[in-house]
Amino acid sequence: MPKTAKAKKKVSKPKIKVASKPKPTAAKVISKGPVKISKTYVPKDTEKYMCEKHKVYFRMRLTEWKKELIKANNEALYNGGMDDNNISADIVDQANSYIDNNVEMKAINRQIKLISEIDKALRRIREDTYGFCLDTAEPIGLKRLMARPVAKYTIAAQEKHEKDEKVHADD
Repeated sequence: MPKTAKAKKKVSKPKIKVASKPKPTAAKVISKGPVKISKTYVPKDTEKYMCEKHKVYFRMRLTEWKKELIKANNEALYNGGMDDNNISADIVDQANSYIDNNVEMKAINRQIKLISEIDKALRRIREDTYGFCLDTAEPIGLKRLMARPVAKYTIAAQEKHEKDEKVHADD
């Protein structure tokens, strides 16, 4: 008797459907462009704290402040260098000139430190930590940031830091 070939049955496993993510619609594909604000814009408490408008506003304000400080420093250094050629024989005039130069250099050094603080604030804006206390991570507040855009701490944390500095300075 001839052997007949047995047909192999294909065993199919049930297919499990994987939930796929919904495909993005045209509205979701368009990425948000940079937020533009008017020159007269002022952050409001009614807006979400540190929204994109707030960040753009403070970035613009800090950048403008930095430009002004750099310009003032350059002018002071240029104009201050001109006075060196005018050396007087009178010892009182020389002392007065020395004191004036010393005071001006201290002011320039303070402004250089302020420029450094502005750079740090701009970095915090890029890192999305601007406007929040470095110690407590609480919001610093718009009023405080409007008064002091380089503020790193809430008022309470700032007072604590100043108190600690005073204690350590007395040692």
